[in-house]
Amino acid sequence: MSKKNLISSVLIAAAIGVLIAIFYSPIWWVALTAPNYPEEAFPDGVRIEFHMNGVFNGCKKIEKEEITEDEALDCVHEMDTINHYVGMYPIASGGVIERAFSQFMVALLGVMLLGFLCRKPKIRMLIMSVCFAGLAVWMYLTWYAKDGLSYQNPGYIHALVTALDQDTERDLPVSDADDVNVKPSEALIKLREAQNLETMSTAVEKPVVVEMSEKLANINHLRGTFDKAQERKPEAERLAWDGSGSQMMSWHYAASLGKYFNNPAEIKPMVATMAMVAEGVFWGILAVMVLLVFGARKNSGLLYWLLVLVPMALPLFFLIEYSAWLWWYGHTLNDMGAFTVKPFMPTVFGQGKVAQFTTHSYPAIGFGLMLLMSVLLGLAALMRRKALKEEE
Repeated sequence: MSKKNLISSVLIAAAIGVLIAIFYSPIWWVALTAPNYPEEAFPDGVRIEFHMNGVFNGCKKIEKEEITEDEALDCVHEMDTINHYVGMYPIASGGVIERAFSQFMVALLGVMLLGFLCRKPKIRMLIMSVCFAGLAVWMYLTWYAKDGLSYQNPGYIHALVTALDQDTERDLPVSDADDVNVKPSEALIKLREAQNLETMSTAVEKPVVVEMSEKLANINHLRGTFDKAQERKPEAERLAWDGSGSQMMSWHYAASLGKYFNNPAEIKPMVATMAMVAEGVFWGILAVMVLLVFGARKNSGLLYWLLVLVPMALPLFFLIEYSAWLWWYGHTLNDMGAFTVKPFMPTVFGQGKVAQFTTHSYPAIGFGLMLLMSVLLGLAALMRRKALKEEE
């Protein structure tokens, strides 16, 4: 291996590690400050943080002598409450498909970089084919299979729950199960049965407590909320829970849109459109996989260089996506809002002003990692190009 190829390989491997870190890091943050949110109680304002898989609370618990908080304020809910007065839809209404497919998109980029790391076309095609086949199965199980949500990442599930202003309990006593508005999953039922049998065999007269992971607890809470929502519908329109990613995305999107503005005539077409686009994205990702494997058959051509150019452009893709959704929020205002304002473009970067609120919108550590990954990949691509020229 030449020195240039060695350096290129090290840079690509480092970029893959950075890509993994990006998925678990906040990419951007937004905060609202106003006189009615004093700095003593809200040092960062009403702050939220955008991750690839969801929007999370950016407010921290205040620990001061004059202020006592048992837990941090839910600033996602607080910002939704503020925004809905001008007719703005909840934050969970944006980036619906992107968040649902985020883990697959990151995995896709990772396989692309792994393919670019390999310099031998035949081995590259084999590696990419195996990895893409596994990714396709994972994506299918998550999106269409029963209980597909169990294949989603915990952060995405947590964001779905908090977007509906819910909380979860990790420990559910079996004796109190009837008091919990949750229909247990099959895995939870089996766990309870096993623990019940163990309790009976040892003749211990104590309530069995099921230790659930946060992810399982969140899925069960979503199921309970879903079932309750179906009970309020006419019997002909009710759906049975299957726990698939596609069902959850459509239902949660409709629930988010109707959180403050319950207008079915307006919401149903939006949900149908989003479901159709998600279907297209699913099959589009599969088509991209096939195309990339085809392009991996040689160390030249546009498809080969896309293996590194697409991940390298991740910061640009994020800014375009982020700006587009901000435009949608500001130009898709519901008429049911308490105040009427003209359509506007929320601040993408820096400070802005909306009524008495000052908006702050800035990159977080995840965006810095995106830029770092772009630099690493740019240097790797340059080294690889020089090495290929020398070999020719």
